[in-house]
Amino acid sequence: MPTIEIIGLIAATCTTVAFVPQVYKAIKHKSTADISLTMYLVLMVGLLLWLVYGIYHHSLAIILANTVTGVLVVIMLFLKIKHK
Repeated sequence: MPTIEIIGLIAATCTTVAFVPQVYKAIKHKSTADISLTMYLVLMVGLLLWLVYGIYHHSLAIILANTVTGVLVVIMLFLKIKHK
């Protein structure tokens, strides 16, 4: 595996893991009052576009990061709607 792909995987891990505490806190406290629905909707669109880009370029780092982060964003959107 090329070094640049390893760097991409490390970066993908960091940016994806950054969402985990927010999702955990929203689940634990059953509150998403301070979460912006618009921000997460726009983020989801961006993640989907990055996923298409990653698939086109066969980039494992981009595909994995945006798929996992997309799942976390979908969970947050679900919680935001559920706890409205």
